[in-house]
Amino acid sequence: MTNAQILATCRSNWEYRGIDDASVREMLDELSDHLEDARAAGRTGQDVVGGDVRAFAAAWARARAPLPRRVLRTASLGCFVTGCVLLLSYLTRWTTSLDITPGYLAFWAVLGTATVVWELRRGSLGIRRSWAVALATALPAAILTNWLAGDGMLFELPLWAAPLLLLPGLPYAIADARARKSSRA
Repeated sequence: MTNAQILATCRSNWEYRGIDDASVREMLDELSDHLEDARAAGRTGQDVVGGDVRAFAAAWARARAPLPRRVLRTASLGCFVTGCVLLLSYLTRWTTSLDITPGYLAFWAVLGTATVVWELRRGSLGIRRSWAVALATALPAAILTNWLAGDGMLFELPLWAAPLLLLPGLPYAIADARARKSSRA
């Protein structure tokens, strides 16, 4: 396995495990330095990471970001995305309250679930290419739910719910945006 393959495997493993972008870049830089030092000393990348690269990456991820911290980050970013979607819904409908119907709820639940499942299958958490697949599953789910359950209102969601959902994930979203911006520079 080449050094580039080792780095790619570790990156995908760390992204899959929900390690933030800044930490992933820092870990990749550190691992790259170790791999270069090993190559200069006449050793291979396997001598640095061992026989199982995925196990090495998983162990480092657990040491770097324990499960409770990763779960908190993922849940916070999930609330942030939900708040963004709700805010967009309020703005497009130009209203201060949303009528939540079974079809509306099914559409967004299936869209979010399909996006996460597709991205986890690919080994990354970006949401670029999976929207087409997620949309292809969410639309039929919403139509089927409307057909089966009707289009009656389940509950009314006030405008203040969107900013409230944005708050937990805002620090993580800002940190990720800053990390991406500094990596481009």
